Amino acid sequence: MNQVLFIQTGTGIDVHGQNITKAAVRAVENAIWFNSMPGIEKSLPEQQLENMKVQVKLAVPLDREQLDTESVKKAIPYGTVSVDVTDGGMATSSGITLKDKGDENDLMYIVNAAVEVGY
Repeated sequence: MNQVLFIQTGTGIDVHGQNITKAAVRAVENAIWFNSMPGIEKSLPEQQLENMKVQVKLAVPLDREQLDTESVKKAIPYGTVSVDVTDGGMATSSGITLKDKGDENDLMYIVNAAVEVGY
């Protein structure tokens, strides 16, 4: 990315089921759902949304190998999306194990996201 125009941040949590992808998608959605970028097209080369680049940076706890980055990319509606994953986030007790929710243990996963938009 040559020029960053916006950086949006968010947090996502999977309380039950220990699904790191679900927490990551929620973090990206949290970052972008409460924002509007009405002038973005005018800021992009040739004023085209397809020229937008999006860099998703995720800080995830544990189970990085279980992260489905293609599902994370689908949370971004426009542009060319790349995903960079680093250690971080949090795995902490939810206080209860609910087998009917798919829990293998009492951990909940918390993922942090930074979504950079530019060209």
